[in-house]
Amino acid sequence: MIANRAGELRPYKTNKIMIKQHDTYTHEITFNQPNVATFAQITGDNNPIHLDADFAAKTIFGKPIVHGFYSASVFSMVFGTKFPGEGTIYLYQDMKFLAPVFVDQPYKAKFEVLEVNTEKHIGTIKCTLEDESGKIVIEGTAKLKNNTQFI
Repeated sequence: MIANRAGELRPYKTNKIMIKQHDTYTHEITFNQPNVATFAQITGDNNPIHLDADFAAKTIFGKPIVHGFYSASVFSMVFGTKFPGEGTIYLYQDMKFLAPVFVDQPYKAKFEVLEVNTEKHIGTIKCTLEDESGKIVIEGTAKLKNNTQFI
């Protein structure tokens, strides 16, 4: 379900309802340490702040933190598979990392469509990641192309 500016829910990707300006979408996610370790292995970012609890305990965070780009990858996952979904091409992303992300804590990725260019099939979407208290830990704006949703 997606919501419009008035908060009214409507089915997504049924009855050919397309994404419009002010539509919103929310996705819940929790990161775990095995996936953080896998991300470190894939990227080569073996900074002990992410992997070594003893090392991380001596930092300002007090415990390991999730890689910034791993935590922000939720945006790419949602864009490519859920909202707008298949066929989406990522054109641009800016991000600010405002607070650490920790494993085994719930987060919400929130999206709001700021603008839709129907001629070019491009949408501009505000994206945030919030912790369970509602504090924004990552914020940014993305531009996406999707020929079937931004029409």
